[in-house]
Amino acid sequence: MNRVYILGGLRTPIVVAGTKFKNIRPEVFGAEVLKALRKKFSLGGVDEIICGNAVGTGGNIARLMTLLAGFPEDTGALTVDRQCAGGAAAISTAYAKIAAGISNCIIAGGAESSSLQPLRIYHKNDDRFKFVSVGEIQGGYYTAQFSPGEIDPLAMLKGAERIARVENISKKEMDERALQSHRKAAAAVEILKDSIVEIAGVKSDTGIKPNINQKILDRAPLPLGEGTIISAGNACRINDGAAFVILASEKFLTAHDLKPAAEILSVATGGVNPLESPRGAGEIADKILAENNLTYEKLSAIEFNEAFAVIDVLFERKHKNLTDRYNRLGGALAYGHPYGASGAILMIHLLKSLEIAGGGSGLLSIAGAGGTGEAILVREPGNQGKSFFLFA
Repeated sequence: MNRVYILGGLRTPIVVAGTKFKNIRPEVFGAEVLKALRKKFSLGGVDEIICGNAVGTGGNIARLMTLLAGFPEDTGALTVDRQCAGGAAAISTAYAKIAAGISNCIIAGGAESSSLQPLRIYHKNDDRFKFVSVGEIQGGYYTAQFSPGEIDPLAMLKGAERIARVENISKKEMDERALQSHRKAAAAVEILKDSIVEIAGVKSDTGIKPNINQKILDRAPLPLGEGTIISAGNACRINDGAAFVILASEKFLTAHDLKPAAEILSVATGGVNPLESPRGAGEIADKILAENNLTYEKLSAIEFNEAFAVIDVLFERKHKNLTDRYNRLGGALAYGHPYGASGAILMIHLLKSLEIAGGGSGLLSIAGAGGTGEAILVREPGNQGKSFFLFA
């Protein structure tokens, strides 16, 4: 296998759906990130663009984006749908192609516009047609079916609520993690500034609330109704955004005299109970570490996509001594979650977190709708002068 490296990455601001990007198609702001990456790294000879996308208009959005960004027509383009884990799946796919010697340089990540999520309608011969509707539109739906036994637009929220009940997680515990995420994200604004591409005059993330407090969270709506504990404050917001990273072979780096930011050491995917999909983050992370004979204690930085605060609580209960290296820059509870882009956002934040730690090995993990998950293990040498072959 060829060794696979990451040159770096860029992202858009993460913007609350229905606001600053509400009229901008995801392939348009995604193309701006691709152009910025190409310029920053003076890139030539990109083999392919791979883009995660979950709620787009269908078709190969990666191809539209590649052409809009001005890449040559012979550049490959692939769109992947692993829902929330799509961006990470794009990176994993790029890793596999380069490791196998098929490609030498791939830009991978994701783009999502929840603002422009289309209404779909099942065909009248599809048996689901009679079970769903949006307003007066029979067969209409916004959210895809994730589990054979469940057709429900609130499936993800109900999964988080289910886990909270089973694990005896309180609303107070989840709210505390949400407050912590906002505090961390507010403190990281300057750290992430050089990773963000200005789009339509927007230079910074719009979901972070530096002054949020428990009183505000106490007033947060309960989307599942009275008596439930998953709230609009301890679940991520719906967002628009894009993020991409550049993966390259050693041959490509040498030919272009480029220095990598990190090496990808391993990728993993898997599944969990589709009715409790937020468990995927922890379980796929456990899997990749076991496959590499590593423990969490050996990691310098850990990034989980905190789509729901239950994910944070479960991690902290198992690893109380590691919270200082977990989501150092805050997470999706503060920034938000532009589904298909979030895996690549995690990678960009992971690289920054490893810089803060002075190098070492890092892990990102993300759960996807329907009980899927992706995890990626990387090594960043930092100022320790250690070989990319070594773990921390």
